[in-house]
Amino acid sequence: MGALKSTPDPIEYADLSEKTGYSLKQIRVLHKRFRELSDGDDVLRREHFRCISSLKYNPIRVEIIEAFFNRRNFSPSHQGSADEIGFEEFLVVMSHFRPPSPKITDEQRKNIRREKLQFIFNMHDSDGDGLVTLEDYRHVVEELLSRSGALGKETAKAIADAAMFEVARTVGHKDPNEFYEGITFEHFLKLLSNFDIESRMNIRFLKSDVNPFCQLCC
Repeated sequence: MGALKSTPDPIEYADLSEKTGYSLKQIRVLHKRFRELSDGDDVLRREHFRCISSLKYNPIRVEIIEAFFNRRNFSPSHQGSADEIGFEEFLVVMSHFRPPSPKITDEQRKNIRREKLQFIFNMHDSDGDGLVTLEDYRHVVEELLSRSGALGKETAKAIADAAMFEVARTVGHKDPNEFYEGITFEHFLKLLSNFDIESRMNIRFLKSDVNPFCQLCC
C-alpha cells in the first residue's frame, strides 16, 4: 500500500473498489475529501486529523486518529504504526465503517462482524500485545452503548461494569480487579457475541458524533 498519484486512474479505482467494497463513485468522492483534508498532498498525517474541529472533543479522539495509522488495520499481517498514510490506506480504514449490504450471505456477514470487532479491539490494544485490559474493555462497552444514543451514560456504565464481572467470570476470576493481564480477541468476540456492532459502529462514526467522517463520506 501507499500513496496513489494525485488522480488515480480507472484501473486503480477498480482495484480499490474490489478491495474495500466502495463503489467507483464513492471512491471518487472520498478521494476528493482526502485531498481536501491533506491540503492537496498525497499523504495524510496525524496533524491533519487533529485539525478537524468536530473531532476535538470526542472522548476517543486519540484512538480514532491512531486507528488510521495502525498497520494492523491495513492488513492482519502488518504490525506497528505508520507516520503517514496514502489514499489506499485511508480507504481501507474507512471501509471498516461501511454498513453491510443486505444481500450478503450469513458467512460474509459473520466475517464483516469479525473484522469490525477486530478493528475496535485494535483501537484499544494500543501496545499491540494482543490483549485489552479490563479497564479498556469497560471503556469499549461504555462507549459503544452510550455513543449510539440508545442509552444514557450512567446506564451504559452500569452495563459495562457488569460486563467486566462477566469477563472475570469467563476467565476464572471472581473479582475483575484481580485480572490485570487483559482479554484476548477471542474473549472479546465471545463477550460481544450479541452486540449489534454492524449498525452501531456505522451510526457512531458516520452519522452521529464524528462529523468529519460524515463530511468525508457524503
